[in-house]
Amino acid sequence: MHDLKLFSGGANRGLSQSIADYLGVPLGRIALGRFPDGEISCKIDEDVRGRDVYLIQPTCPPVNENIMELLVMIDSCLRASAERITAVIPYFGYARQDRKDEGRVPITAKLVANLITRAGAGRVLTMDLHAAQIQGFFDVPVDHLYAAPVLNEHFLSSGIDMNEVVIVSPDEGSIKRALGHAKRIGGTVAIIDKRRMNATTTVQANILGGEVKGKIALMFDDMISTAGSICGAAKVLHEKGAKEIHVAATHAVLCGPAIERLSSANLKSLVCTNSIPLTPEQMLPQIKILDVAPLLGEAIKRIHRNESVSRMFR
Repeated sequence: MHDLKLFSGGANRGLSQSIADYLGVPLGRIALGRFPDGEISCKIDEDVRGRDVYLIQPTCPPVNENIMELLVMIDSCLRASAERITAVIPYFGYARQDRKDEGRVPITAKLVANLITRAGAGRVLTMDLHAAQIQGFFDVPVDHLYAAPVLNEHFLSSGIDMNEVVIVSPDEGSIKRALGHAKRIGGTVAIIDKRRMNATTTVQANILGGEVKGKIALMFDDMISTAGSICGAAKVLHEKGAKEIHVAATHAVLCGPAIERLSSANLKSLVCTNSIPLTPEQMLPQIKILDVAPLLGEAIKRIHRNESVSRMFR
């Protein structure tokens, strides 16, 4: 593994260190800073010529700052003659802007993919994209990981009686995800009928499919942003008689009124991964953080050795 070099951006140093510990290699020395006018400075403080370099940087809030820092890091390694540069992006920002849903709007997810590619990244490693087709926005290979095995293992070992479980899809877009979890941990499937009123407001009214009265409801989603959809779904589940509600999401963005909404949603637990670092203010009592460093570290090791990544999920 001596040809492998790991470097961390400023977005999630804790996760980067955990990945390095899993791989048994030190984090590379890199000096990131800001000039007085706010411009980003970067200097790689060790030799990367001819090396296989992995830059770990989720593009979580502040999104634009973290994206620009990633681009500067890529350019630094490219100009230092790295053999291959892989952008490890556990959380990919702008993923919800993946299509033109009305006239005269951008497809910003494609724009960001172009920026990362043109900066010099030869490969991208990411996890639970909001829309799987974003893989096709990149003109370089993309390895797309899933946190589902980590989330499933948590609930299977939690002592919950799986005979009482109903897997709930918070909207129609998450039905496939709900079916996948139900296949692996058991339980029936129910779907929340969500109607979007405008760009920021959704309304949840009905439950389709399985019975939820007296059941333990498990809701899975790729991210929790303002928590409007999740908390609206939880309200409907309580009204329909669900005994307990557990929510699991890969990416805990938790912006805007999310903390206030989740605090009053009467959730039994909220399970997230450490793809995005949480501040002390975001650490609600019911939040449980699961570590995805072994998942990302194993993928990095397989990419470095030119081994199959997809076999990790078989």
